[in-house]
Amino acid sequence: MNMLRKTVCAMALGAATLAPVMSTTVFAATTAASEQQATANLVNQLSHVRSLTANFQQTTKITNPKKVQKKGLSAQHMNQTFKGTMKVARPGKFYWEITSPSKQVIATTGKTVWIYDPDLQQAVRQSLDEQVANTPALLLSGNTSQIMKSYRVTQPNKAKTYYTLYPKKSDGVFESLTISFGANKAPTLMILQDSLGQTTYINFSNVKVNPTIPASTFNFTPPKGTDIIDQ
Repeated sequence: MNMLRKTVCAMALGAATLAPVMSTTVFAATTAASEQQATANLVNQLSHVRSLTANFQQTTKITNPKKVQKKGLSAQHMNQTFKGTMKVARPGKFYWEITSPSKQVIATTGKTVWIYDPDLQQAVRQSLDEQVANTPALLLSGNTSQIMKSYRVTQPNKAKTYYTLYPKKSDGVFESLTISFGANKAPTLMILQDSLGQTTYINFSNVKVNPTIPASTFNFTPPKGTDIIDQ
C-alpha cells in the first residue's frame, strides 16, 4: 500500500482527533492529569460508547511543506476537505464512507479491511495488521484495554474532556492524536499530526451514541466487475 493510501486508511480507521478546542482566559490556571489518570479517564470515557454513527468533515492542511515534498505528495493531495458518514460498533467493526468530493468506502469487521474506490472500480483487501490496529480505529472501535499498550495518554486539563495521545512506536503513520468529547460522551473532534507533515481535522456532527447497527452494515462485497487487489 502506498503512503498516501495508508494515510487515508489510517485516518478513516480512526476514525470516528493539536491544539485543544476550548476557551480559556489568560488568568486561568490549568492542571494536567497524570498519565495514569489520563489513561483511566479516557478508557472510562470510551467505555460508554458501544456503537456510534456520525457525519464527518475531514480537512487536511500542510504543516511541514518540506516533509510533504520529501514524501513525494503532489499539490492535489494537499489541503483537501472530505465529507461523509461513519458507523462504528465494538469490537472492531467500522464503516467509513466518503461522499464528497470523491467517493470511497473503508470497511472492516475486525479481520479484513476493504478500501473501495468506485471511480476506479478497484477494491484493496488487506488484513487488519498491527500497524492498522494502532491507528485511531483502536479508540473508536477497538479494545480500550489496548490503549495503554499503544499510546502514551495525556490530558492537558483534567477538568476538560480532551486528550492528546502519542504512539509508543515511532514507525506509525501518526505522531500525535487529540480527541475531544462532548457532553453526551461522544467524540466531537479528532486532530491528527502525521508523519507526512500534515495536520488532519475531523469534525463530527449528528452524532448518535449507542444506536442499533445491523451487523451486515460492516460486511463489504465488491460490486461485480471490481478489480480486487490483495495486500
